Amino acid sequence: QLQLVESGGGLVQPGGSLRLSCVGSGGILDYYDVGWFRQAPGKEREGVSCISREAASKSSTHYAESLKGRFTISRDNAKNTVYLQMNNVQPEDTAVYYCAADYPFVKSYCSDFEAQGHEFDYWGQGTQVTVAS
Repeated sequence: QLQLVESGGGLVQPGGSLRLSCVGSGGILDYYDVGWFRQAPGKEREGVSCISREAASKSSTHYAESLKGRFTISRDNAKNTVYLQMNNVQPEDTAVYYCAADYPFVKSYCSDFEAQGHEFDYWGQGTQVTVAS
C-alpha cells in the first residue's frame, strides 16, 4: 500500500521560499496523480496543486488560480518524490500542507483536484508551514 510522508515545512518570513517534499513508499509515485492540499486553522482544506501521472515521460500540472506563479509542483522519479516549491510566501499561506495520491485508472484526479480532494485515497500526515516575520 502506498504511504506518503511530507517534509520541508517550517517557519519562514514573508517573501521567503520553502520546498516541501512528499516521499512515497510501497508504490511507484510516478504512476499516481499527486496533489498538494492545505488547511489553515479554522478553515476548510483547499487544493493547492496537482501533478498527473506520467504519460510519454510528461506530467501535466495544475494549480489553484490564486497560487499560480508562486508555487511550482514537480516530480523526481528517481527519488519517488513530488515537490512543492513555494516562493514569495505570505502569511495567508500559513497552514498544514498535505500531499495526497491516487491511481488514475478510470479518471484523472488532477483535472478537478480542488473540488475532488476527498476522493484521493492516500494521504500523508502533513507538514506545518508558518509564514511570519
